[in-house]
Amino acid sequence: MNNLPPDEMMTQPLLFLQGVSFSYGEKSILDGLNWSLMQGGFECIIGRSGCGKSTLLQLLCGLTQPQNGKISFKGSALTKPTKDISYVFQKPNLLEWLSVIDNVLLPMKLREGLTQRGKSQAMNILELLGLSAHANKPIWQISGGEQSRVAIARALVSSPKVLLLDEPFASLDAITRDELQGELRNLHDQLGLTTVFVTHDIHEAIYLGDRVHVLRDGHFAHTQDIDFLTSRKPSLKDDAHFANYSYILRTSLGSKLSKNAGAKDFLGLSHV
Repeated sequence: MNNLPPDEMMTQPLLFLQGVSFSYGEKSILDGLNWSLMQGGFECIIGRSGCGKSTLLQLLCGLTQPQNGKISFKGSALTKPTKDISYVFQKPNLLEWLSVIDNVLLPMKLREGLTQRGKSQAMNILELLGLSAHANKPIWQISGGEQSRVAIARALVSSPKVLLLDEPFASLDAITRDELQGELRNLHDQLGLTTVFVTHDIHEAIYLGDRVHVLRDGHFAHTQDIDFLTSRKPSLKDDAHFANYSYILRTSLGSKLSKNAGAKDFLGLSHV
């Protein structure tokens, strides 16, 4: 748990990108991207398919190096993966022949060996995610939503400073996705995480994020601060401010919607 006061957490850059560029052959993905990722923040990234969202996450965790520019983590160059930055992929990528708890403990086992403290920590995380009763079940016996929770637990077992998530709920049904959104936001707040969440879903980004970045043409074309007076509950999605944020972000993405159309789309009335 991060013991810094909230105001101090939000003013300390943890990850810093300066002039970061990356290309695949002649296709430019990121072009001179600058970004200060603040400690304790929940940052969401949205953008069209192929705009570089997943590539950016791979750069942020040290799996890939920028072709130009630099990335620093806690003031030092980020040149390789570190246990302080955990990554949750689009698919859970769990080992079906292992139990839930063994999947969660796998990174620790590979990195430093199992300890009683590590096992206790893993069980605490499973408890937070409502999975402790399933700890000894094989993966194939639990649901898709529960598998997504296991993937998040596995990412948290090393007590990372930064949690990166690449559309982890995209394949889930709407009800399960809503539940996991609330659980993830609560985990972020309880554990003092710094979180970066990539999604195609504008509403998901608004509900989860303190800020939402629109990635377009290799840089952040728009950054929207998200500020609600109430706590993050499902009813928040019916708030008028929520609809307004949705309109702003759709416009930033280049969607050709009038303001009224944007609100109707949010309310599910676009075909009425």
